[in-house]
This record gives sequence, structure tokens and C-alpha cells, in this order.
Amino acid sequence: MERINKHHRPIGIFDSGVGGLSVLKEVRQQFPAEDLLYIADQAHVPYGIRTREEVLGFSKGIVRYLLNKKVKLIIIACNTASAVALEVLRKSYPALPFVGIEPAVKPAAEETSTGIVGVLATPATFQGALYESTVERFAKGVKILPDTCPGLVELIEEGKIDHPKTREVLEKALNPMLEQGVDEVVMGCTHYPFVIPLIQEIVGDDIQVIDPAPAVARQAGRLLTEYDLLTNGGANGQTRFLTSGDPLELERIIGQLLNLEARVEGLNWVGGELQEA
Repeated sequence: MERINKHHRPIGIFDSGVGGLSVLKEVRQQFPAEDLLYIADQAHVPYGIRTREEVLGFSKGIVRYLLNKKVKLIIIACNTASAVALEVLRKSYPALPFVGIEPAVKPAAEETSTGIVGVLATPATFQGALYESTVERFAKGVKILPDTCPGLVELIEEGKIDHPKTREVLEKALNPMLEQGVDEVVMGCTHYPFVIPLIQEIVGDDIQVIDPAPAVARQAGRLLTEYDLLTNGGANGQTRFLTSGDPLELERIIGQLLNLEARVEGLNWVGGELQEA
């Protein structure tokens, strides 16, 4: 991969919707000088209920678009897309560093006192080899309680962060875990960190809720350093937001979730390729 002006190239970040904003927020905080390009594939949200072939096709199309924008690193800020597409993309583009997301089962398994860990994630994440491998490697002897939280991604996409329906979905998932003695709850979907305050209300302060976003941002920093791609110093970087859904709606949600006034550009899918609207 050619590296002309490599330090000034943006970091590409993508998700099916607004969930990856939890990762973008951490990247902005840890590496404020970096330019970021965020794609929300809201025409296809949520990925968690789609087939493996669909998610792989969407991920490949987004990566092709990002490569045309000369990104220097790509963060797959979506657990489902990471589970389905990460290894395929790494093999397809060996010179480009990728950061994926896996449920933070390892730290939860290391820190649990009761030996019982709850994981909230989408069906596709639970069915993926990445999740299975993570549990096999790091959670031997630990009881894992999974829940797919049906409808939660859609509620967060609508901005219903502290809403009776959102609480209802979370209580249905979390109360059986509490009854079984869970003491660690892992966010296995990048949408879910936005409802951590509500989750903490339900489970109480004695339960640790693990957000993977800070660790993902740190891994991105390690790869930027390893590949000599880190932007050092200077003014704060620029962030560009694009969506295959409704730009005005995403602007509203970004304002709500990140307290940020943003301009969002539109994208269209045409024959499996992303094009600017």
C-alpha cells in the first residue's frame, strides 16, 4: 500500500448505524489530531438480524468506498460485521490495518468473582466464530449468560436512550442474569454503551458493565504507531459523517448522543457499491 502523505489520511470507521459512534467518541478523545470518516449503513440497520452473506457484502462495499477515500486504517465499529467480515477483509487487504470488535469476555472472565458473566449482543455475534473463539480461549470455567436484547438496536437508532420501552427490553435481559448471580455484564454490540447509564440503574453499582470502545481505540493507536501512521500534534482533526439512511435524522441523533452539531452527507447503494448522494 502506497503511503504518500500517510499521516494526513483519515481513519475510516463504519457500523450499521449509530452504535459505532461510541467507538468514534473514544477515538476522538484519545487521538484528537486524527481525521475521521464515519459511515453509518442505516439503509441496512440492524446487521444483527441479517445473513452472513448480506453482512459480508455490505462490509466489502463499505471498505471499497473507504479505500477510494485513501483511509490509512479501518475500524469495524460493529460486532456483527467484525464477527462476519474481519478476517476476510484482512486477507483481502493485507497491507491495510483493520481493527475489529469482539465482546470483552476476556476482562470480564478475569475480573468476575461469582464466575458468572452476562453478555448482551446480537444473534449474528453470538453465532460467529470470533465470539466462540473468544469464549473458548478466555472464559473456561466461567458461566456465560447470553441475551440478544431484541429490539434494543432499533430503539437506540431512534434515540430512545432513556425510554420505558428501552428499560423494558433491558430488564427482560438483565433480571434473569441478576437472579443467577452475574457480576459482570459485557456490551457485545457498539450500540449498547449508549444505554449503560440505564443498565447501571437496573443492575446496581456492584455490577461492572464493560464497554469495549476504549480498548478498541487503544488498539487503533497501537496499530497507527506500528505502521507509522499516527498524526502527532497540530490542530484537532476533522470528522466527516456519511449515511446510507436519512442524513437529517443522523444529525439529530449525533447531537443527542455526542452533544455535537454535525453535518451528515448522504450515500446510496448502487449495484453493491456506495455512491455519494
